[in-house]
Amino acid sequence: MLTVDGLQYSNWSREIFEQMREGGVDAVHATLVYHETLRETLTRIGEWNRRFEAHSDLIMPVQAPGDIQRARDAGKVGIFFGAQNCSPIEDDIDMVAVLRQLGLLIMQLTYNNQSLLACGCYESEDSGITRFGRQVIREMNRVGMVIDMSHSSERSTLEAIEISERPVIISHANPSFFQDAKRNKSDKVLKAIAENDGLLGFSAYPFHLKNGPDCTLEDYCDMIARTVDMMGIEHVGLGTDLCQNQPTSVLEWMRNGRWSKEMDYGEGSANNAGWPKPLAWLRDSRDFPNLIEGLRAKGFAEQEVARIMGRNWVELLERSTTPLR
Repeated sequence: MLTVDGLQYSNWSREIFEQMREGGVDAVHATLVYHETLRETLTRIGEWNRRFEAHSDLIMPVQAPGDIQRARDAGKVGIFFGAQNCSPIEDDIDMVAVLRQLGLLIMQLTYNNQSLLACGCYESEDSGITRFGRQVIREMNRVGMVIDMSHSSERSTLEAIEISERPVIISHANPSFFQDAKRNKSDKVLKAIAENDGLLGFSAYPFHLKNGPDCTLEDYCDMIARTVDMMGIEHVGLGTDLCQNQPTSVLEWMRNGRWSKEMDYGEGSANNAGWPKPLAWLRDSRDFPNLIEGLRAKGFAEQEVARIMGRNWVELLERSTTPLR
């Protein structure tokens, strides 16, 4: 059972990598940056290069989709990079190609707020894709960098899908019908993603789930089943949003970056400002087999389980990350 997690941002360590391998995880989309500038992004890449060197028996970089199978064959976890914001390219479209050459396979156009490219899901007015954003979408299509709209607003997401000539993804979110969070997506968006041959990665972040940390595995798999009925089995996967062993300071960086002098609590609140309690059935990457069993119990055939657990992610990368001539 090939397993790909479409989003994690853990406090990376040998312990975390060992947990991934123990849980049968073959590849992970690792968040490289949130609000970092280009220079800071290069530092993050350098840090990962050191990890690949220090833990070469456990992890390896994924520069192309075929590297996922190569990692699996070698008994390692493949790591592919994504940015949760467009800050790494700053105001320079040439940096799209540069970062793709350095292994950045996925980039979000926004992280909650209005960016130079599009509108985030927390803005009160949805201004859609900007002039710069239209150009960047075309450049991302050209170089084979996947467009991710996980933290973007509805109009911006729909416009990105319309503009893009290649699949658009939502790497980590859930349907609004399951939980009406700002980050979750409407039926209209999900259907548009499917028609675009894109992919939705289901989040396991408690703020995105019905009953929060008390969401049951059965309810989670029921959400997946209902979404498959809407989008088709080929267009769904996992994007757990696991953030293991991260201090509260990292959560504050994700929410506040450098843009706010006041504390922003994101999907939390002043009374619930920290990390949410983890799910009982997905405490860390060792628990991925629970998802396999939950999907089987929901009635998915083995081939369907294989698609949800990872095969769809591999096929999405295969049709989206090859540079165009």
